[in-house]
Amino acid sequence: MPQSDTRLPADIRPPADPRPSTAGASPLHPLDNPARSSLTGPHAHFAERRGRILRYPPDVTPWIALPDAPEAPDWADVAALAGPGAAVALAAFQEAPPPDWEVVFRAEGVQLVDESVDAAPDPEAVRLGPQDVPEMLDLVARTRPGPFLPRTVELGTYLGIRRGGDLVAMAGERLHPPGWTEISGVCTEESVRGRGLAGRLVRAVAYGVRERGETPFLHASASNTNAVRLYESLGFRLRRRTEFLSALVPATLPAADGTRRPSPR
Repeated sequence: MPQSDTRLPADIRPPADPRPSTAGASPLHPLDNPARSSLTGPHAHFAERRGRILRYPPDVTPWIALPDAPEAPDWADVAALAGPGAAVALAAFQEAPPPDWEVVFRAEGVQLVDESVDAAPDPEAVRLGPQDVPEMLDLVARTRPGPFLPRTVELGTYLGIRRGGDLVAMAGERLHPPGWTEISGVCTEESVRGRGLAGRLVRAVAYGVRERGETPFLHASASNTNAVRLYESLGFRLRRRTEFLSALVPATLPAADGTRRPSPR
């Protein structure tokens, strides 16, 4: 989707109480920490673990899943998983990394949920699989919808539309908290933008999610007002504002006695 530097439209407002009740066994909604909800739920078979830290394999998706309130030992485990100097990607993250972790990317985001999406299959959409990954990676490189890696296609259903045999638009499924599925990888070749292909694919992916008895949701950059308007026009509503960031693991970490020690490998 094309990027825009304009501000989020003033009429996009979160609901009066965007966080559900904290009563019950879990104090947070699954979408409050969606990567962790996924890796402790339907995507548990992807999870790589150290202590309380979970992550997807690096060639699947870059997201690291921290506890809701990470402590110093948790960050040490992140460092051990990622390695010294590695960039750690955090999605829909509300906490700050330790002060000695250099933040190299930070962007405001929005989390939207299906409220009245007119989900429907699309007769032109085709299922994409591992054999289509080279084309998918090429389309992503030209349109930059967000992280898409060689094994991202394994996370769920991806649909595409072709013109003259070439893949020109796609959308699919990424994070999978219990009862929810994230729609992601939405992108359209520049030469065919403005023809409604992205909206059609989002509705088609949403249809498959709904058929499983789950609810679609998605994330977008707050500055990408074109995408936000599209999703709202399809029937998504803003649940909450959030943040995406990437931080570098320090080469050394503080020890209990205050000295520095190399980051664990």
